[in-house]
Amino acid sequence: MKIGNKTFESGTHIMAIINLTPDSFYDKSRTAVEELLPRVRKAIDEGAEVIDIGGQSTRPNHIPIGAEEEWQRLEQPIKLIKSNFDIPLSVDTYYPYVAEKALQNGADMINDIWGLQYEDRGEMARIIAKYDASVCIMQNQNRISPNDTLWEDIYGFLQKSIDIANQAGIDKDKIVLDGGIGFGKTKEQNFEVVDGYSNLHRFGYPLLLGTSRKSMFGGDVADRLSPTLKTTRQAVKQNVLFVRVHDVKENMQTIIAETHKKI
Repeated sequence: MKIGNKTFESGTHIMAIINLTPDSFYDKSRTAVEELLPRVRKAIDEGAEVIDIGGQSTRPNHIPIGAEEEWQRLEQPIKLIKSNFDIPLSVDTYYPYVAEKALQNGADMINDIWGLQYEDRGEMARIIAKYDASVCIMQNQNRISPNDTLWEDIYGFLQKSIDIANQAGIDKDKIVLDGGIGFGKTKEQNFEVVDGYSNLHRFGYPLLLGTSRKSMFGGDVADRLSPTLKTTRQAVKQNVLFVRVHDVKENMQTIIAETHKKI
């Protein structure tokens, strides 16, 4: 898979989460502009190969903000990162307006939690294709799936998103799929999807797993690193190309250790 000027072919790589929001569920991921460059440098030094920034929290019960406000939070950070670091930059947004602004200013990838389906006109996909950018297509829905249709619903959503991407002309080598852990699923279903994540290889695209410190693990967010690392080990075993995480160093150590077991 290609993101910016980097190609990722095998192994499991780290996408580091940097939130430019005042209300992200994990307060230690919240980053003020004046803290941004040291935070990015630390992530790179610890092993991150992609930086993912977001200007809007998508935690449960979050209060949505509009596209203009989201872009105001993202504009300066995008310019700072791209002018100071040679690392692929992903922007977490489902607004076509924000995506176009981000790509115009040097972002390499759009991480869309609505899998190109937030609006039904195909605008997001056309913008990504226009700038020859990469995309992370995440599975999502406004309801909880019945247990007996869980995988059918995931497959159906992702296939529709893939069709939208292909019709818009997004390069097939610039698409990664995300099973949407924590979105439209019960706690038990989240674990079922993680355990069976390799099922998503059926589409022929690389995979991204995002479980970092999510509520599926229960307890306080500060105590969720250990179960997160367990899912990172599962990602390595299931040939997942990216894990999107808050704690780069610890996840990097886990990936190295688990990869050595596979050799």
